[in-house]
Amino acid sequence: MQSKRIFTFLFLFPIFSISTVFPYALQPAERLAVVAQPLSTDGRWIVDGHGRRVKLACVNWASHLEVMVAEGLSKQPVDVISKKIVAMGFNCVRLTWPLFLVTNDSLATLPVRQSFQRIGLIESIAGLEANNPSIVDVSLITAFQAVVSSLGDNGVMVILDNHISKPGWCCSSFDGNGFFGDQYFNPDLWIKGLSKMATLFKNASNVVGMSLRNELRGPKQNVIDWYRYMQKGAEAVHQANPNVLVVFSGLSFDKDLSFLGKQQLNLTFTRKAVFEAHWYAFSDGQAWRDGNPNQVCGRVVDNLMRMAGFLLDQGWPLFISEYGIDLRGTNVNDNRYFNCFLGVAAELDLDWALWTIAGSYYLREGVIGMNEYYGLLGWNWCEPRNSSFLERISTLQSPLQGPGLSLSTPHKIIFHPLTGLCVLRSSLFEPLKLGSCSDSEPWGYTTEKTLMLKGTYFCLQAQGMDQPVKLGLICSSSGSQWEPISDSKMHLSTKLNDCTTVCLDVNSNNEVISTSCKCLSKDDTCNPASQWFKVVNSTRSSCPDTSKSLV
Repeated sequence: MQSKRIFTFLFLFPIFSISTVFPYALQPAERLAVVAQPLSTDGRWIVDGHGRRVKLACVNWASHLEVMVAEGLSKQPVDVISKKIVAMGFNCVRLTWPLFLVTNDSLATLPVRQSFQRIGLIESIAGLEANNPSIVDVSLITAFQAVVSSLGDNGVMVILDNHISKPGWCCSSFDGNGFFGDQYFNPDLWIKGLSKMATLFKNASNVVGMSLRNELRGPKQNVIDWYRYMQKGAEAVHQANPNVLVVFSGLSFDKDLSFLGKQQLNLTFTRKAVFEAHWYAFSDGQAWRDGNPNQVCGRVVDNLMRMAGFLLDQGWPLFISEYGIDLRGTNVNDNRYFNCFLGVAAELDLDWALWTIAGSYYLREGVIGMNEYYGLLGWNWCEPRNSSFLERISTLQSPLQGPGLSLSTPHKIIFHPLTGLCVLRSSLFEPLKLGSCSDSEPWGYTTEKTLMLKGTYFCLQAQGMDQPVKLGLICSSSGSQWEPISDSKMHLSTKLNDCTTVCLDVNSNNEVISTSCKCLSKDDTCNPASQWFKVVNSTRSSCPDTSKSLV
């Protein structure tokens, strides 16, 4: 994760009750059912041993900083943290590790207690003794294994991510860890370390993948060495543990995989390669704050597809292994970005890993106990930092489509990124509202640009300016043809009888209405998020209320 400045932003929606915030997390047996190992790939999808789609809905858990112990263990027992991850709906952890943990014998065998003592973290030792006494006097590598084991005991898959060589916060272009040949990045030592880590966890069934290296970067980066060493690293991992997925990062802080459009990897193994990319608001500076959100979203997404997203069309899985936002309040840059991110993540049904579970760090950039405002948990690792955020991502924690998931015929859902909810109907005469996407009935989008409720003759119709939309039967009339407009392609618009163009929106009663389209271009002070909707492909079965009636 690149260093970043912190801003704050205000979420526009209230915190929901636990049953609303965790619609899937309350069903852990369903969400975290044991998948048939090992995982492999089928075109752009990750699948289990039966060929069924497995969506990686991960959270990052840092273990690569100076102490080389998974963060938070001085605040909570490891099993408690693992259970919190499950309760929040995640099925996977991207667990980071520094190369020197396995290539420097004096570090690998260093007792946890001494690792904290050598940098003066005496208070953290007391916390460890209270919360995780079994790891205080074991070696660092044994403590790392204990975290993996706890996650496995709770049904959580693990992607082992070689985040950095020399333990510490990541990343900058000149930290000596960026690219092959840098001060702390000897490629031969790196390959040796990958092989050791792959061997160490060969029998850990919940370790389903290994990410070769986080955020390659810096003045030495080049495509020729990327192919040379990334292929060698991949082969070393596969030889040591042929069961795991091998995850390849790109250049320029993991934003650039474009060179793969001209030349693909040359590997001795198949159906194990996954590519990863990172996408934050600050990846584009303050563009989201300073520009029109529709135009910025369109431009940034076009760039994402050109630099990495094209791999999906080529039949490769793409794992957004880092994304996230400041969860405090008023960060306009993050807020605008995240609405766009959720729309894209839903449309492409991406695998992903959120940064981060950490509520705080033992030591980061010289600050003891630094609060992590991107962290899902609060400073003490007890409660969610922002429960409404979990509501927004809950729909994307389960697969929408993919091999073996044809639980219903292909259809559409109408997703609202700002809330993480979908357009639902109660009856023919009641306004359409936003609700849990798990309750969404299937929609269809016709060549005539009508949004039809599948299995019926009813279509989505605008009734007038600032009026609730409804279901109607005369689907060739004005107000029945909908198409995405604006650079973001997330304004759904139609024309009324008087030829006025209106867009879908949401009113204060959570009703879906048609109103004047806003913020289409130029204005950088305007927020279009309430009008952003994505018509998303799905084969996931819905659980509609059987009491619903068209009358």
